[in-house]
Amino acid sequence: MKHINFLAFAMPAFFLFLFLEYKLAQRKKRPEIFNYESSVSNISIGIAERLINLFIAASFYQLYYLIYDNYRIFDIPSNVFVWFALILATDFVWYWYHRLGHEVNFFWAAHIVHHHSEEFNFTAAARITTFQAVVRTGFWCVLPLVGFHPSMVITMLIVHGAYSFFTHTQLIGRIKWLEYVFVTPSVHGVHHASDEKYLDKNYGDMFTFWDRLFGTFQEEEEKPKYGLTHPLKSYSFLWQHFHYYFEIYELWKRSEGFKAKWKAIFGSPAHMDQDIRPILEKRFLQDKANPHQRLRFKNYLYIQLGVCTLFLTVFTYYFEYLNVVDKVFVLSIILITLVNCGALLEQRKWMYYLEYARIFMITTYFLYVENLISFFFIPLAIMIFAEQLFSLSTRYQNVVLQLEVSE
Repeated sequence: MKHINFLAFAMPAFFLFLFLEYKLAQRKKRPEIFNYESSVSNISIGIAERLINLFIAASFYQLYYLIYDNYRIFDIPSNVFVWFALILATDFVWYWYHRLGHEVNFFWAAHIVHHHSEEFNFTAAARITTFQAVVRTGFWCVLPLVGFHPSMVITMLIVHGAYSFFTHTQLIGRIKWLEYVFVTPSVHGVHHASDEKYLDKNYGDMFTFWDRLFGTFQEEEEKPKYGLTHPLKSYSFLWQHFHYYFEIYELWKRSEGFKAKWKAIFGSPAHMDQDIRPILEKRFLQDKANPHQRLRFKNYLYIQLGVCTLFLTVFTYYFEYLNVVDKVFVLSIILITLVNCGALLEQRKWMYYLEYARIFMITTYFLYVENLISFFFIPLAIMIFAEQLFSLSTRYQNVVLQLEVSE
């Protein structure tokens, strides 16, 4: 767990670079690079991934050590040449994990969230889910199995992740000579594009020669259109995480015979029935009813994201010193807040009840800390009484869910 404390600085660093990118976009008169709703959605998903990974990152490290100590094939020493070999091996494993993530439905379900965003900036780099982290950890287990020491692997994965963060921006133009070896923002922007000529290209994370070797390299020609070929019609935090699993299940139900059902899970996303997503979106009411309306009361979202970021930073730093109740409380509060942010963007009236849930959780937690948990019913009774007396739900919705016409 000694690695966790250093991760406390990841979120502040992220927002620092995001602020610099935003200011530079303003200076270059490129306001189209940022979209309010999409940026909030991207950041929310990034916070959730950082939060949940606190609970499972140690398991990743332990798995690497377990494989290395008991099953490693070679005893690879630590020297300059081995470090160079490791960075190549890490990116090679990434290439195949990434490629299969686009070619196999089950893996695409974990990876698709990263491609939802129709903007391409530093916030898009944050769109990593815990599902994706688990899947790629399975691939990276190859490295300690071969014989690279886990401490080297973990260090290289941090370097690898930091490099890929800076490839998610439009403010750096093409650097043609560099593209012969390294992935640049232009090269990775092609990977995030939904244009037909750009689909399923540029899987490398640091180096381009894997793509060139296996025939998946494509340089940027026309300006890419970012996002999915069939954009998701929702900013819901939950729906963005789980919609493709629902789509796979729906396809599985439609399929007849073992072979067809197998393909529903492990076949190509290109063969997914295109009528499934609209049907599910209609069924679960996850649609943008009016794309020309947006929230007027944006500050409430900013405050919630700010509080989540602060909680996550402090929580990460002190994670190993907290007990189970503290950890579950912070985890629950942050996740409910992120769901709340998605519901705000969707203008869902039921989000009001999430506010009650948060208040009840906070009061119950402090009663527990003060050994007064038997009085948990008192704040619950007060909330019910206040709702009946003052019609708070109506007042809340009238204020928080005010809309304005967007351009």
